[in-house]
Amino acid sequence: MTIRVAVGQFNELTDEKLRFAAQIGASGIQMNTPKLPGEHRWETTDLRALVEKTEAAGLKLEAIENVPVHFYHKAMLGLPGRDEQIENYCATVRAVGEAGIPILGYHFMPNSVWRTDHSAPGRGGAGNTRFDMAVVDAAQSIDELRAFLPTSLGHQSAMPLSEPGTVLIDEETMWGNYTYFMDAVLPVAEAAGVKLALHPDDPPVPMLGGVARLFYRPEGFKRAYEISQGSAAWGLDLCLGCCSEMPGGKDAVREMIEFFAPKNRIFYIHFRDVQGTVPNFIECFIGEGNFDPGEVMALLIQNGFDGFLLDDHVPQMDGDTPWNHRGRAHAIGYMQGLIRMAQYLKAA
Repeated sequence: MTIRVAVGQFNELTDEKLRFAAQIGASGIQMNTPKLPGEHRWETTDLRALVEKTEAAGLKLEAIENVPVHFYHKAMLGLPGRDEQIENYCATVRAVGEAGIPILGYHFMPNSVWRTDHSAPGRGGAGNTRFDMAVVDAAQSIDELRAFLPTSLGHQSAMPLSEPGTVLIDEETMWGNYTYFMDAVLPVAEAAGVKLALHPDDPPVPMLGGVARLFYRPEGFKRAYEISQGSAAWGLDLCLGCCSEMPGGKDAVREMIEFFAPKNRIFYIHFRDVQGTVPNFIECFIGEGNFDPGEVMALLIQNGFDGFLLDDHVPQMDGDTPWNHRGRAHAIGYMQGLIRMAQYLKAA
């Protein structure tokens, strides 16, 4: 396959979303935490219905990203009941494969993605999300911390927090939980023909709410790669924005691409950027952030990446929809132009 663009980050497969994808020239779609029946796992029939509806529109369902956090939070935290959750997760992986979906994206952040501002002003007054660790550190209670959690990736009650200044779970314990989880899940994914795509921590900091994080710097991903023992089912949903948020910014982006792309371990990419790095950054339009998008596209092609690119977080433009059609159209068009130019220069 060749490098291409998909439309994604929605949880309901509407006719409007499919028309938008077709009209803007994408070849496929991705769904994030789709609204499907099942409180603990997903079934083949429901997943297959998504594939068939997508194909009827002349598109490909490239991947599903994320099950709800409460499907596997005990597995992430090493709590009683984790084996039952892992068994259900494996059943979901099998169902994904049986439905004909090649990739299941996942993260290992028990308390998910944090932001301290969702309407920080950006270029031309567009609204952006921001993260400022100083705001988190100033929180005085769990209730104040809870305001930074997302509401769309699973039940907030499954997202653990401890009182400010205390540790609920440390990094090495989290590594043990990750290894236990992958030892069980990777063989099932291999047998099902499903690739598991790991998303970086967002924001990439060592700990939030007393819960350690693992994938906040390139070294963590390299350790996970070793844990996978060469499994073809292990790889990355490489969020360029998360990598750009890391200390080093564009250097972290380059390191991740140059290490993992030649190994065919980047399954797909969130193409977005930020201004600044942790502990304080703001999301922005492509082309005004830490990295040069032309250089990154060239790096991807030079290093053999042949997966798909995806719109991800985008600024909220005036008059836009809640899903940000305008912002996504800008991001998708930018990516399409980059791909065409990079391919032209490679062939010249």
